[in-house]
Amino acid sequence: MGGSSPCASCKLLRRRCSKDCIFAPYFPSDDPHKFAIVHKVFGASNVSKMLQEIPVHHRADAVSSLVYEANARMRDPVYGCVGAISYLQNQISQLQMQLAVAQTEILCIQMQEESALPTQMDQDDKSFLLATNNFDNISQYLNFASSSNVIQDPALKKESLWS
Repeated sequence: MGGSSPCASCKLLRRRCSKDCIFAPYFPSDDPHKFAIVHKVFGASNVSKMLQEIPVHHRADAVSSLVYEANARMRDPVYGCVGAISYLQNQISQLQMQLAVAQTEILCIQMQEESALPTQMDQDDKSFLLATNNFDNISQYLNFASSSNVIQDPALKKESLWS
């Protein structure tokens, strides 16, 4: 920063912020907590070494990752962000299992409805026929697809794929 206001790291470490301060672009003075947490977990010297080894165009992403990891380490000192990732992966797995169960239940219900529908219609048809006791209609009703009542119009016939 060099002049007006020191960056958050120089302010926390109580040192003069030079114009080539490696922390200044990534840890502005208006967000001191950001550097404080990274410093507490990784140490200023280690962060400085990491940033110097990384190309300039990747440093902002590296700082973002360091801040995320430092926050995760403060919440879970043992596992850090790996614990959060593991938790989310387990949650995804459980939700996928719940989705599979729900899809299976939907499929079973659909299959039951499809199989119950024709059976129910058959039962309704039989009860109708038995209730009417009209045996002349039964043969006509049961033989609805006989050759005598099928339309024989040649214009409506389609070519067979096998001939």
